[in-house]
Amino acid sequence: MPSIGDSLREARMRQRLDIADVEVKTKIRAKYLRALENEEFDRLPGGTFAKTFLRTYAEVLGLDPHLLVEEYRAHHEDPGETEIQPFAAPQPGGVGERRSGSGRRPPGRGVLIGAAVVALIAFLLVLGLTGGSEKTGDPATEGTQATTGTTPVRQRPPRPRPTPAPVTVRLTPQPDAASQTCAYIDSGAGTKPVFQGIVEKPLTRRGKKFRIVLGNRSVRLVVNGKPVDVGTEAGPAAFEFSRPGRALRGKPVPVDAPPVCE
Repeated sequence: MPSIGDSLREARMRQRLDIADVEVKTKIRAKYLRALENEEFDRLPGGTFAKTFLRTYAEVLGLDPHLLVEEYRAHHEDPGETEIQPFAAPQPGGVGERRSGSGRRPPGRGVLIGAAVVALIAFLLVLGLTGGSEKTGDPATEGTQATTGTTPVRQRPPRPRPTPAPVTVRLTPQPDAASQTCAYIDSGAGTKPVFQGIVEKPLTRRGKKFRIVLGNRSVRLVVNGKPVDVGTEAGPAAFEFSRPGRALRGKPVPVDAPPVCE
């Protein structure tokens, strides 16, 4: 069977309590609680208080106080120590009952007052020993308390959505082309053109979305630094480019009508 101190300490550690927590629950000073766990019973005020503290500590931890008190009496109590018994009225037929004709007189008023004063002093002494609290807690758990304290969590503001990079288109005439290319650039069907005419020199436009309509394919088309294959077939061609997010989207589109350049 584990010793008294080991039983108390193991039960407290299982419940993840430190000495300061038990001190609040039992109203017993921390130094007396440590004395019980270390079985330093000579540091307690007396045997009566040792058993009272032991019984209270065991009840808070959910242990059997009777077993621990009996263990204390068997191995640690001074045989010559007398436990203070509570005052009780004499039972009928008991030893304290006044027999008729025995000649014994009831205790006087002075004796009763003296007993009441002794009881009051004992009560005040117990209250002084169990009241108050020490600032220092269990050294083995103070660091844990300091590191496990709750701190308010700051909520990060939502990140703004990144602005999509613009679409950059560049048209360059082929130097060896047999004919010039008429081009039409807008943001989609029904929008105002940003360019309409003959591609005589390199042409660059930037925006969110472009539709490029070519009268023929005698040009070099580069979008965001990457060349686009316009094909080698004769006749007009049309392409559409957009960038709703980070990815560039491009695709050929039907030619509604070839561009007209005067």
